[in-house]
Amino acid sequence: MIKRFWLILGAAMLLAACGRGKDGGTDVSNPLEAAARDRGIVQADRAAPTGVFERRHDMGRDALCVVPQDGDDYRFALTAAFGTGLVCQSSGILHDADGVWTLRFAGTDGCEVIVREENDALRLPGSIPAACARLCPNRASISGLRLPRASWDEQHAVRARFTRPDGKPGVGCAN
Repeated sequence: MIKRFWLILGAAMLLAACGRGKDGGTDVSNPLEAAARDRGIVQADRAAPTGVFERRHDMGRDALCVVPQDGDDYRFALTAAFGTGLVCQSSGILHDADGVWTLRFAGTDGCEVIVREENDALRLPGSIPAACARLCPNRASISGLRLPRASWDEQHAVRARFTRPDGKPGVGCAN
C-alpha cells in the first residue's frame, strides 16, 4: 500500500513537471500537459478563466463557458437548471482585474457579480444584486452557484452550447 502511494505520488510529480520551460511555466502545447490540465490532474500556475465550469445533478446541468475577448475581458454564457422547465440562462462579459473575476450580464443593468475560483470550482456569492433577479424565471436564482472546472480548453468552451427548456439552442460562447 505504501509502495503504491509513492508510485502514484511520483507519477503526479512527473506530470506536474512535464512541459516546464526555462521560466518554470507550463507548456500548454505539450499534449501530455494539456491532457493532465483538462482532467484536473495538473493546474496552471495562475488559472485563467478560459474554459468550462460544469456540474450535472438530478434536476439538470449547471454550466459556464468562458472564452477570451479583448484585453482583460472574456465572453461567457451561463445556464443553471432547477428542473425540467425552470432554467436560468444568460451571457455577458467576464472582466479579469488582477485575478478578481466580475460577471457583467448582458441586458441587465446593475447585475454584476464578483466570482472566485477556489479548489478548481467557480463560486458565485450567496447574495447577488436585485437587478440579477431578471436572469431567472419564477424566483429561481443563480446565487450560491458552485461549478467545478471541467476544462481549461478554449475550443471546448467555444463549442459549449446550452439548450433551452423547449429543446431549442440557447446561449453559448461561440462568436
